[in-house]
Amino acid sequence: MTYRTHHCHALRSEHAGQSATLCGWVASRRDHGGLIFIDLRDREGITQVVFRPEENPEAAAKSHALRSEDVIRVAGQVAPRLAGTENARLATGAIELVATSLEILNSAEVLPFQLDDKVSNEDLRLTYRYLDLRRESMSRNLRLRHRVVKTMRDVMDSEGFLEIETPILSKSTPEGARDFLVPSRLTPGSFYALPQAPQQYKQLLMVAGVEKYFQIARCFRDEDLRADRQPEFTQLDVEASFVTQDDILALIEKLLATVFREARAIDIPVPFPRLTHREAMNRFGSDKPDTRFGMELTDLGDIFRESQFKVFRAALDNGGVVKAINAKGLAGITTGQIENLTELAKQAGAKGLAFIKVENGEWKSPIVKFFTDAEKTALAERLSITEGDLILFGADTWETACETLGRVRLRVAEILDLLKDSNALNFLWVVDFPLLAWSEEEQKWNAVHHPFTRPCAEDIALLEAGEFGKVRAVAYDVVLNGVEIGGGSLRIHESDLQSRMFSVLGIDESKQQLLFGHILKAFQFGAPPHGGIALGLDRLVMLIAGEDSIRDVIAFPKNNRGVEMMTNSPAEADFKQLRELSIQSTAKKPA
Repeated sequence: MTYRTHHCHALRSEHAGQSATLCGWVASRRDHGGLIFIDLRDREGITQVVFRPEENPEAAAKSHALRSEDVIRVAGQVAPRLAGTENARLATGAIELVATSLEILNSAEVLPFQLDDKVSNEDLRLTYRYLDLRRESMSRNLRLRHRVVKTMRDVMDSEGFLEIETPILSKSTPEGARDFLVPSRLTPGSFYALPQAPQQYKQLLMVAGVEKYFQIARCFRDEDLRADRQPEFTQLDVEASFVTQDDILALIEKLLATVFREARAIDIPVPFPRLTHREAMNRFGSDKPDTRFGMELTDLGDIFRESQFKVFRAALDNGGVVKAINAKGLAGITTGQIENLTELAKQAGAKGLAFIKVENGEWKSPIVKFFTDAEKTALAERLSITEGDLILFGADTWETACETLGRVRLRVAEILDLLKDSNALNFLWVVDFPLLAWSEEEQKWNAVHHPFTRPCAEDIALLEAGEFGKVRAVAYDVVLNGVEIGGGSLRIHESDLQSRMFSVLGIDESKQQLLFGHILKAFQFGAPPHGGIALGLDRLVMLIAGEDSIRDVIAFPKNNRGVEMMTNSPAEADFKQLRELSIQSTAKKPA
């Protein structure tokens, strides 16, 4: 038996008079005085079906029992709709199927929510995710994700890359986020780790002579969640031998251009602009800058070098900076909004947020009285200050001042609704990241990306000299509209340099052998120069789909507490299972 002859999107006016059999879900049912109309939906679309009791009383009688989301099989004849009843919003809106038989394949209970509504209760949606995925927007997102992945595979194949799977059960290393651990039953007391990324394996594939590798890789990180983060996620993982930074960047630009052309029929210009990390922070206060609007940070250090305002003077005397942004037209900001911006600044590490409102020809601020006329004149010229402007200042260390104003800049853009009608797709590269960052909390140097990142050739001497804060990495992030969608680097491929990097990170030689002996040894057997990148697939599809959360482009995501509501996982393990794994739980149940 063939269940159906057509999908629900396929019938058109040229099929009038033909017989057809459709299968799907009842999207809606309407009773017009005994004449029953239903919209029948399958994965591809919707067709209107009409049951006429005078022509087929048996099928019409059955149709009275239909409810939303019943699964049915209906046969009939294709007929043009009556003039004036066509539905231009449907591809099948010029015709209807006049039913001759109806088979109810499965009846549906009353739904916990209507599928044609936007459901605000996300936990409810995730509990009944199999219903949520029937909604048109969710179905469209899954199809879009498939198209993106297929296009990626096609591009990588055309460039000579081999798709190779790397292990899911791997070894825990103490770098980066927390690992998910998996106990080994066969080796009691030992644990696998789920991979945060296939980093070491793909580098070992380069040692193996694979030369060009990619993988649609599942990765796992045990970290706090947010709208664009999940404990398990997918990335396009790429590694290649004998490549320069320019080679990798050109490859990814071609890939993204092809993806957007195939997925959204949009041509994006290449090559993408490039900003150094320092330039991005100086101008936008972010290492993933949103360049769809201006409001750039302006340095005012030369203006206030001799200032009588102690906050500015102290910042400069201590080697810091004074910067500002001009939020044009925002002088009418409310007290509550100023307090919100000040709290945002404090979260970034600032002690507060100085500001000037320009209203009725007057500069309104408690700090203006400390400014000389020359300083006010220079400030007005530097920031192009006019009536209605709001000037917001950051005075601190370079990094804190930049980050503070960067966060404030984004919030101000929300308040001013600067991106309300923006359809821009602003891609860019951020390059020349610092290799290392000092952690006050841990009192040690940490890798900004990961410990396998290559230092710039001209900065290796600084690494050897112990001037770690000045060393730049051959690292690069690709950014779209203020969202990092991927990052990578050229890698260290020499055993001695890699060992030196581990030492800088506080990993002594014995621990190096314990944790990374395999890769240090591999580098001694002819490792080629190599580099790569990983693109966050979930985040990229989210941006292409125009969604606000990656949970809307993942079939079965966790909620913001890391819980999979539909199956109620994670769940407690049975005592017998724990005993077989030589594990005893010390967790205390809440009263």
